[in-house]
Amino acid sequence: MTFEGLNADEARAFAARWLPAWSGNRPELLASFYSDDAVYSDPAIPDGVRGRPAVQAYFAKLLARNPDWVWTHRGSMPMQDGFLNLWHASIPAGGRVVEVDGACTVQLRGGLIYANHVFFDRSDLLAAIRG
Repeated sequence: MTFEGLNADEARAFAARWLPAWSGNRPELLASFYSDDAVYSDPAIPDGVRGRPAVQAYFAKLLARNPDWVWTHRGSMPMQDGFLNLWHASIPAGGRVVEVDGACTVQLRGGLIYANHVFFDRSDLLAAIRG
């Protein structure tokens, strides 16, 4: 059995390139980190979206609503084909900034993400949006 996970330095280097693409409403740039057959899910779309066109379309809506959020890498654990990314996000919402910690799986093939599943408690974010 071969384990091809990323070590902490490799995960940090990938996150340093990838996470900034989540800010600034650049869905094409963000989607460029994903493979043609990528699968992406988060708490808003637990069943996920499949394929780079669908991933990019979802990112276009998500980033348009959140152009000023900032994501930072807090750490990682290696996993098959990638790493478990521990992250922090500062999300402007409802006249304040919501601070959120979460995790996501990041699995890579040929340097591109083929599976990315995001997990976090979004109750504070939804409360801020609803006012």
